[in-house]
Amino acid sequence: MSNALPPLHEGHAPITLQQLFREALYAFEEWDSEVTEPIVTFEGRIHPISVVFEAMRECTDTVPNNIVSAVTERLTKPWEGEGPLDTMTFSTAARVMGVLVRKRLLAVNNGLTVAVLAADAQAPEKSDR
Repeated sequence: MSNALPPLHEGHAPITLQQLFREALYAFEEWDSEVTEPIVTFEGRIHPISVVFEAMRECTDTVPNNIVSAVTERLTKPWEGEGPLDTMTFSTAARVMGVLVRKRLLAVNNGLTVAVLAADAQAPEKSDR
């Protein structure tokens, strides 16, 4: 089975993949209390947002400013680009978002585990009487 997302061409993403990245970013923004990772659809197929971010890890295209802002507002340290105009590539944005997805999944899963353990501890013990 081939990858359902369009491939990069010499480091450049087709506009459809760039738009899907934006949709994945918006899905991340709206992800608050759900346990499962948000999804996006492309050509009728469902993809977790982490798959979209992974597909853009090698993309050298420059990220539009509105997406740069959406990514950098989630960072704990100020972001500084390496270029003369401090531009961010999709590769950088994808790597940042991939880490944030993994952190969120870890936090959600740990919270779920803690909640389950707490519920189990509070449940009355059944006796064999």
